[in-house]
This record gives sequence, C-alpha cells and structure tokens, in this order.
Amino acid sequence: MIDVALFGAGRIGKIHAANLFAHQGVRLKYVVDTHAPSAAALAEQYGASVSDTDTALNDASVGAVVIASSTDTHAELILRAAAAGKAIFCEKPVDLDLARARDCAAAVAAAKVPCLIGFQRRYDPTFAAVKARIDAGEIGSPEMLIVTSRDPGAPPVDYIKRSGGIFKDMLIHDFDICRWILADEVVSVHASASVLTDPAIADAGDADCTAVTLRTKSGRLCQINTTRRAAYGYDQRFEVQGSLGMLQAGNHRPTEVTAFGSKQVATDLPEHFFLERYQAAYAGEMAHFFRVITQGETPRTTVQDGVKALELADAATRSWQEGRVIAL
Repeated sequence: MIDVALFGAGRIGKIHAANLFAHQGVRLKYVVDTHAPSAAALAEQYGASVSDTDTALNDASVGAVVIASSTDTHAELILRAAAAGKAIFCEKPVDLDLARARDCAAAVAAAKVPCLIGFQRRYDPTFAAVKARIDAGEIGSPEMLIVTSRDPGAPPVDYIKRSGGIFKDMLIHDFDICRWILADEVVSVHASASVLTDPAIADAGDADCTAVTLRTKSGRLCQINTTRRAAYGYDQRFEVQGSLGMLQAGNHRPTEVTAFGSKQVATDLPEHFFLERYQAAYAGEMAHFFRVITQGETPRTTVQDGVKALELADAATRSWQEGRVIAL
C-alpha cells in the first residue's frame, strides 16, 4: 500500500483524488489545502485526514506526493518532497521562474526520486495513438506540426494577473506537445499576440490570442494558434505532416451521433472544457505515476520536460514583448 499526500483540494485536486481512490494499492492519507473547508470535504469523501505541509512531508509512511495546489507553491513543495525522498507528481508549471524550475530539476536529480509533471495531453488516447503511429513510421519523417488550442473562455482577470501570462499558463501544454510529437529540440521561437476578447486582459499585462512559430534543430516547424475564446467549446486539435503522409488528431464530442436533415448535417459541439476532454488522460497519467513507483516504468513526463516547456514559454513571452525571433 502506498500512502499519498495530496496538496490542493481545488478543481484539479478533486480529479486527482478520485483517480487515486480508484487505484488499487494506493491510499490517500492526507489532504493539504489553505482553504480548510475544501480540504475537509475532500478528505472526508475519500477517508483521508486533513493535514499541514510539515506533517505530511515528515511522515515516513507517505511514499508519494501529488501537488495540485497553486502555481506559487509548486517549486517549494517539489524541493521539500525531494529532500524527504518522496516520489512526486506535480501539475504544470514547475514554477513561473525558469531559474527556480531548474533548481527543482537539480534537486530531484540529486535526490534520485521520480518527479512527473502533469502534461496530461501525452496520456490522451487520441494524441497518444498519433504519437505511436508516427514512431511506427506511418508518415515517414515528421516535417511540420500545426497545433490548434482554444479555450471556451478566459479565466478571471485576477487569475490572469498572477498566472505568469498566456504563454506560461496556457501554451506551456502546446510547447510540450511540440517537443513530444516532433521528438526534437527547438532552436528558435517567434511569437505574436493580441488582446481581442477582453480589454481587461490587456490592462493585466497579458494577451488572449497568440500565434507562435517554432523551428527545431533538424529544421522541423511547429505552428501554434491559441485563443481564450471559442464560442463552440474546447478546441484541441493538431496535425502532423510527414514525408509519407499526414496524421490528424481531432476534437472529442459528448457523442458521435450525426444528424442528417433537409437543411443541415449536425454533430455535437466539442467537449466544453478540459475537465471533460481529458478525463481519460488524467486517469492514465496517475496510473502511470504509480507504475513508475511500483514497477520501475520509465517516466513519460519528467521535471526536465517541465523545464524545457518553461524555456519555450519564456522565449515566446520575450519574443512577443520584444518583437523579434528568440534564438535558444
């Protein structure tokens, strides 16, 4: 039995708690959250205890921690959990500061503990199937990746002010997709951005629409387009052009029913948001985390992947702000 301490009892913490509870051989022992009612409710639901950081990390029976708390807590919890010898799963990003994220990677390496970062899109069955078929050579050598990533609406402006900006908060997933799908490191980044959905986002110093072009060491290209507003739902697609063909990964819909009428052919809108879209992916990444711990499976999304994605987010932010291509 692996005892787990969960940090964060909010929206994503609840998802991870449910997946922990469903996993045989795993027990949620502690829930830690600064909002006491949320911690108490989640702990009661899954038979855990409400705790504080020191108690949870100093308990030798706790073999793993799941960090789903606010971004500003991630680095400190990673550092402390690594020092305590715990296996670590942490939501993205590692930190908003690149130097701090690199310190976390160094600490994890020194402690020799697994540390997975929550890039759940790698565990999505559709996206993972595309990756497997690329690796099997179905489309030859990948040459170009086009990523569409659109949210149905922006988060509150108060959140945006502390999010680190759209490139670190939203596109960090797309930067990870670029590295994963193309299996190549990026050498240059050019980013443009605008505020087209809400002037308050500009007042917060951020953008809500972006267009990014990345070039890899081998010359492969990736184009990413994002917006905080898609009236029709959560739009998550990409296509990979290769020397022998192309693979596309489309949106998921609540049902696959198509209605044919005299005036239109209609299908369901895409899933409304990431909680629905990536339900299977969240379960898959948590199952993988415990296989890493118990079976020695090679981690798919490491702390170093988190650092690399943050490097690209940093470069994209500077490219937008300075109006130039950033070489890495």
